[in-house]
Amino acid sequence: MASVTDADSTEPRGAFRRKLADAREQVEDAENTALVAGAAGSLTLLGTFVGFLVMSPLTVVALLGFVATVAYGWFRHQAVTAHALALVMTVSTLLILGLITVFIFLEAWPAFEYASVELYGIEIPGLRLFTETQWDPVTDKRFSLVPMIHGTVVVTVIATLVAGPLGVAAALFISEVAPPTVREFVKPAVEILAGIPSIVYGFIGFTILSPWASDQFDLVGQGTYLFVGIVVGLMSLPTVVSVAEDALNSVPESMKSGSLALGTTDWQTMSTITLPAAFSGVSAAVLLGVGRAIGETMAATVMLRNSPALPDPIYNVFYGYETLTSLIAARYGSSHGLQFNALFAAGVVLFVTVLFLSVGSQLIERRMEEKLGGDP
Repeated sequence: MASVTDADSTEPRGAFRRKLADAREQVEDAENTALVAGAAGSLTLLGTFVGFLVMSPLTVVALLGFVATVAYGWFRHQAVTAHALALVMTVSTLLILGLITVFIFLEAWPAFEYASVELYGIEIPGLRLFTETQWDPVTDKRFSLVPMIHGTVVVTVIATLVAGPLGVAAALFISEVAPPTVREFVKPAVEILAGIPSIVYGFIGFTILSPWASDQFDLVGQGTYLFVGIVVGLMSLPTVVSVAEDALNSVPESMKSGSLALGTTDWQTMSTITLPAAFSGVSAAVLLGVGRAIGETMAATVMLRNSPALPDPIYNVFYGYETLTSLIAARYGSSHGLQFNALFAAGVVLFVTVLFLSVGSQLIERRMEEKLGGDP
């Protein structure tokens, strides 16, 4: 009996081991197939990218190969393919951003090299772009960006003074004050405003605000930094309201209820609890509005004179000449040589400015998280 029992127990063990070995072989085959598919997809994607750079007619073939590889991997190894696609998209985004950055700086370098100045025995590239005040690409070959930087700063400051307080106040009203029925109507209406093209805002400002300003203030011609800043601030308002309202809604309800339970009023709760707790998100909303104001092109191009000059006096906001974005938009089609490179130098200034704003917003958010002891 013992021998029979041992034989019966040995046979199922052997069958189980064979099934386990077969399962392992299947897993290994699946992993090898997924690895081959991933390698093929990577190679075809790399071939597509290289073919695009060299403008090869075989780019389409490589792209079709990548699509076919992804389709095969999606049906056979969906989880692995999904992870691989997520990684590829992330790497592609970083690669594209890096290539754009390198391209802008390379195209701007001849202008920086031409405008270099030797200071204390050290040659500083592009210093004359920020020390002179004349833009004359024809006769004197001078490409000062100072007038356009001044115009950009003035328009951005005015737009921030418009969009910042109004946006935060509107976000507080939508999040904390408005009844549910009003909130359901106002919030979509504000988000719809963000979808209006900037050229529409600029055209309204050009046809209504600029003629009115010329008549009221006896201006020669149209275009003032004041009204351009107001229009750009109104354009930035939906962005500030939407992001700030989301930040205010992220504040835990327990914090607000605890404050109200201690006997504070609604305004005291909003000003001492809600706003400080959501300060990182609110500041990010304002900085996004500032970035929108700095990068606004069409409204400034339509409403301003597009003449690179400084106002006299320097603080006069009732005259408007040009910003960095309007300079690029108005001249990129007819520029060549060093003037073309100088336009890319203006793009570098915009790029670096927006980069510092983004880094600043991250630092503010991190500081507020440390102060509040967590993410609001």
